[in-house]
Amino acid sequence: MKRLATGLLLLAFMVGPAAAETRFWAYDASDRVTQALTQGITIEIRRNFFGAISVQRLFSTTARGSAEIRRGGPRETRAALPAGVRANDIYGIVKEGDGRGLVRALCPGADDAWLLTGRIRQGEPIALHAVGRWTDGTYRHCVTLSYSYRGEWTLPEGAAPQPDETSPSAR
Repeated sequence: MKRLATGLLLLAFMVGPAAAETRFWAYDASDRVTQALTQGITIEIRRNFFGAISVQRLFSTTARGSAEIRRGGPRETRAALPAGVRANDIYGIVKEGDGRGLVRALCPGADDAWLLTGRIRQGEPIALHAVGRWTDGTYRHCVTLSYSYRGEWTLPEGAAPQPDETSPSAR
């Protein structure tokens, strides 16, 4: 029995990375504040063998632009959220390329910015809470972006999109 359990566990660890998949989910802005900042977004998600989802990149769906985001950030970002908001996943916006512009757009005057969200599930709306850190070290909630699920991008087998290829305006 121990051998069987050990074998299954070993198989799960070997298959895990191979079973991970990357997908692209598109969302439309669902309120006026979000529409003023973005018409819509596409997120590149990675789903692991056990079904957990993590966001890899964020693309503007209606314009050419993308920002790399990295999982993790300071816990002070959670403390800056409005009362009652539950957003446990923190993603730091990488300030290279379009990421710098995204930080400026979401949190004008902030040195750094993070996006916080709850659990992301396919087909469900999402809310992204932008929190910035200013030069004096304070963390402030900047804006809440609300999106409704539009659909999933389908890519040719083996194709990895470039930032310009994810935008409908680029097609």
